[in-house]
Amino acid sequence: MSALSLAPRALYEEVAELLRQRIFKRELEPGSWIDEMRLAEAYGISRTPLREALKVLAAEGLVTMKVRRGAYVTEVSDGDLADVYHLLSLLESDAAGEVAKRATDAQLHELQALHAELEAAAGQREAFFRINEAFHTRLLDIANNRWRNQMVADLRKVMKLARHNSLLKQGRMDESLAEHRAVLEALLKRDATQATRRMQDHFKNGLEAAA
Repeated sequence: MSALSLAPRALYEEVAELLRQRIFKRELEPGSWIDEMRLAEAYGISRTPLREALKVLAAEGLVTMKVRRGAYVTEVSDGDLADVYHLLSLLESDAAGEVAKRATDAQLHELQALHAELEAAAGQREAFFRINEAFHTRLLDIANNRWRNQMVADLRKVMKLARHNSLLKQGRMDESLAEHRAVLEALLKRDATQATRRMQDHFKNGLEAAA
């Protein structure tokens, strides 16, 4: 692989994104040791930006640094996954309640449009994953709390490390779609209590399917 280009972002950020995507694609498996020398040679860079990139991924929870042993792709236990789902449920259900109270009609229409895309993507796994994430991301953006958004983004990165995605379970995609309908219905009614509860149910069911 040829040397990476510096523009438009810092080299270590570019390296971090490359490694992040390799981790998500399972090219670097959970629990595997990260060979810094081999990667530096492959990318045509020194080990300094690579180490800075690994620090970024460690802060996100994707990489675990072990004393005198180096960097490893983080392994997510069942307990870790339960903890992540618990926090996501708290954060995203709170966001759903805020959206129900504060969203403009135009913003609710955006969520309706995303949900319509999700309905159309039923049975198409990759498209469903992408639109599902877009729906959740847009809901968080509308809720407008950048600190919550950052926490959710980091938690979702860790969730992607899990070996078993809940949406892969037989019938889970249809269940998830029904749960999205329920959330959207509550949002359109501007029922904050119901929107919060239905988002909590969505994550509770997602965790059960991932177990």
